Amino acid sequence: MKTGIALIGFMGTGKTTVGNILAQKLGKEFIDMDVLIEKKAGKSIADIFRDEGEIRFRELEIEATRELAGRKNLVIACGGGVVLNKINIDRLELACVIVCLTAAPSVILKRTSGGQERPLLLVKGRVRQIEELVKYRRPDYERSADIMINTSLISPEGVARKIIKKVGEI
Repeated sequence: MKTGIALIGFMGTGKTTVGNILAQKLGKEFIDMDVLIEKKAGKSIADIFRDEGEIRFRELEIEATRELAGRKNLVIACGGGVVLNKINIDRLELACVIVCLTAAPSVILKRTSGGQERPLLLVKGRVRQIEELVKYRRPDYERSADIMINTSLISPEGVARKIIKKVGEI
């Protein structure tokens, strides 16, 4: 039986914010996969990308997914690219209902313009980069998800309520 919920989707769609609310409401432990990876690597994701490259980051992501998929009663905020390696989704779907959060590129741009460094968005033409990455990943997100929710116009609290309702219907 699946006891966890894994939130997937592009950066800035609300996975961490919604995940925290969801875990509180459901009495589950919340884990942000990117934070776990940073802790294990002893450096920020931006530093992993800069020092060791995206391939090394994806290897760390696979290790983190393996660890988390073996645990029960978690709400996991996955990194935006977790779907790029099918092994991650194969592992997550054994223990979790997979919920994909989506948002319009303009909303993603606004949400990702804060203080956190986003290695894949360190380019000119960030909206175009977001559109391209989302377009590239969309088939993987759709194929992986049990539930899809657009967060563009809904509060994080509202998204969490919607997830609880939809998970109850599965």
